[in-house]
Amino acid sequence: MTEYTYLLKVAIALLAIVNPVGCLPIFMSATSGWKKAERARTARTVAITVLIVLSVSAFIGESILNFFGITIPSFQVGGGILLLLISISMMHGKQGGTRQTAEEAHDMAEREVIAIVPLSIPLLAGPGAISSMILTAQQHPGFWGHISLVIPVALISLFIWALLQLADGITHYLGTIGINVVTRLMGLVLAAMSVEFIAHGLTGLFPQLAAA
Repeated sequence: MTEYTYLLKVAIALLAIVNPVGCLPIFMSATSGWKKAERARTARTVAITVLIVLSVSAFIGESILNFFGITIPSFQVGGGILLLLISISMMHGKQGGTRQTAEEAHDMAEREVIAIVPLSIPLLAGPGAISSMILTAQQHPGFWGHISLVIPVALISLFIWALLQLADGITHYLGTIGINVVTRLMGLVLAAMSVEFIAHGLTGLFPQLAAA
């Protein structure tokens, strides 16, 4: 697999996890009544926050795991299960409890923090996306390997920014049914990726499985 093909695969998997299209109704609801300039500023802040959070996860995520004594195979299995649960929720047309709690949804009334919490964290850069970046960084070791992962993260962040800028028109055009269809398709892609993470983790925990 070439470098560009691998980075494209990372970008597609990350897009499925982040699922910005599924977050459009929440963004519209959270920014209801705002001026166009205020929405644009919020969209920019959300994109930058996602870029920072996921890039930092790629660089120091494994160090955090080592600090707590968590092995990569164990994290692969745990992270894979988390991603699988998120994908199942997505395929049922739900956002999933791992992305946003009722208390966090209530806090959306706070304009000062809405772009960061909950729109960026945990709605977009949630546990699933962070777990995915840590696992991907482990498979792409070294400083330059981690630097290369910033490329798909930056592309996803740019896509999020553009999507939120056009949120009003897109939500009106797709409607509830269209957004649910996209969410289900992204969930299917994410389910396949999560199974792959779990399989890699299990072969790491139980090497005899790979030899069988």
